Amino acid sequence: QVQLVESGGGLVQAGDSLRLSCAASGRTIYIYSMAWFRQAPGKERELLTSIRWTSGNTYYDDSVKGRFAISRNLRGNTMYLQMNSLKAEDTAVYYCAAQLQGGNNYGSWGQGTQVTVSS
Repeated sequence: QVQLVESGGGLVQAGDSLRLSCAASGRTIYIYSMAWFRQAPGKERELLTSIRWTSGNTYYDDSVKGRFAISRNLRGNTMYLQMNSLKAEDTAVYYCAAQLQGGNNYGSWGQGTQVTVSS
């Protein structure tokens, strides 16, 4: 099991930047991939971006490609999401998630952090 704690959310204005962090603890040596999801009011949770923990290979959804950047610090077991040029439609609760080796989905989740972008 891996425990995840997000931080860095808040209230910003359109066009601003924000960086989210996700600290992992527990069985971190078994992490295969980590990802950022978000859920806006009245909408389903959506995958934004993911990173293979060892190789660093990344995936981005078209909605955030070019504006958001995922990264990780292996030594600190921390993942980041740099969000630039924020828009009002980026307002949501942002979650980090982890997939362990041998697993077929993201089974570990953080509690979420609220990001609100005012226009």
